[in-house]
Amino acid sequence: QKEASERRELYHERQRLELCAVHALNNVLQRPCFTQEAADEICKRSLERLALGRIVGFILNVPSNVSLGFVSLPVSRKHWLAVRQLRGTYYNLDSKLKAPARIGGEGELRTFLRQFLSQGLCEVFLVVPKAVEEAGAWLNPE
Repeated sequence: QKEASERRELYHERQRLELCAVHALNNVLQRPCFTQEAADEICKRSLERLALGRIVGFILNVPSNVSLGFVSLPVSRKHWLAVRQLRGTYYNLDSKLKAPARIGGEGELRTFLRQFLSQGLCEVFLVVPKAVEEAGAWLNPE
């Protein structure tokens, strides 16, 4: 009884076409915030417009080769990694690394992100404070 009631309270978009990213965003936000057009527009925005000072960090979902010991298999799967800034320097906090890897300043960060995005099959999620998200302040004006 309670479970059925809770399910009715949840906003839930079902899959149509290949818009799973749009549906996932709307489902987690619990309202129809994004359309295919809006999501496409966000994806086309230049990395130069990111207001890096307002972004807490980045989560990247990137292709990763599968290996068994020293043998690399011809199989690729997705891997999540984090990027965070400390005192003006950005670091790759990939859990597969032995230690954080220095990326550098803002220019080097944009190059780092661009390299992953140019390979395709990569997503970049921004981690921002709630106030920044609500104001849409993670992007600089055009």
